[in-house]
Amino acid sequence: MIACVVLLSVFGLVMQYSASSYSASMQFGDSFYYVKKQAIALVFALVALAGFSFISTELLRKLRLYILILSCVLLALVFVPGLGVENYGATRWINLGFTTFQPSDLAKFGLVIFIAGCLDKKSALTFKNMIPILLATAAVCLLIMLEPNMSVTMCVGIMVVIMLFAGGCKAKHFAIMAIPVVAGVVGLIFLEPYRLKRLMAFIDPWASPLGEGYQLIQSYYALGSGGLFGLGLFNSRQKYLFLTFSESDFILSIIGEELGWVGIVIVLTVFIFLSVCGIRIALKAKTRFDTYLAVGITSVIAVQTLLNVAVVSGSIPPTGLPLPFVSNGGTSLVCFMASIGILTNIDAKSQQSWLNHKMY
Repeated sequence: MIACVVLLSVFGLVMQYSASSYSASMQFGDSFYYVKKQAIALVFALVALAGFSFISTELLRKLRLYILILSCVLLALVFVPGLGVENYGATRWINLGFTTFQPSDLAKFGLVIFIAGCLDKKSALTFKNMIPILLATAAVCLLIMLEPNMSVTMCVGIMVVIMLFAGGCKAKHFAIMAIPVVAGVVGLIFLEPYRLKRLMAFIDPWASPLGEGYQLIQSYYALGSGGLFGLGLFNSRQKYLFLTFSESDFILSIIGEELGWVGIVIVLTVFIFLSVCGIRIALKAKTRFDTYLAVGITSVIAVQTLLNVAVVSGSIPPTGLPLPFVSNGGTSLVCFMASIGILTNIDAKSQQSWLNHKMY
């Protein structure tokens, strides 16, 4: 599992260079601009992986409320003038002086830890027991939506549903929760004109080829021209300022263009393997908390991957969400690597428990 995430991260550096070399050279005068920043982030990410592989999950359980509060405080800090960084109409980053930090990447896993702790305490999951989970989810999602960042909100929402399902939530409870959620989503779409435009662009991107439909059309061109085996590494045409965010949210389109359908299948196979590893670790975990923690972490990785694939292929309306480990984004890489460290910690505990059982 560790070898897979390291391989994905190094592969991501190569693809980020291919996707961004021209735009980085034009904008910053350095074709390696994005790659250098991501390489530095990878070093910190590997340190985070190693560190969290030794941090006790019992400590995370005890600190779950403080971790949630810290996540919410950091999400709120993006709205502080002079501290929050606005880009493309969204305020999602905190300015640290030497770099920027995206709190929503941390908040996803902070919420996972809190929910795992709540599920650990309850032998039977009733609607009353779910109230703390629902309130925490509402607080995190509200702060993320205010940025605005609907893609991460969607990822968080699906992750919570998976964790509640794993915790034994009944179908009638899901039905009750679905009513306000669906109403809220519909309301948010019509309250913000850009969301409605994105929805219409998803239905017919060629109705606005230079507007809201532009990004999806360029993604289609990249994937379509790649064919079965691709145009060859570093031979993308869409990276020449046609496909925006090609090094981050739409890097899978560049992978498809250069390495073809076969390349995408190989990359997604690695993600499937990671998800299977996460599920196996959850099933073998020593404690209930570790089980739910592993389920939540695996859910975030799998759901974010699926949403990214769905966006670049036009299966859902366009929205910004990076491909884990591969897309450019230092905060995302560090947080995902730290989560892998937690999974290896849980696995090591279960292996040790199994060895002790065999010995005695």
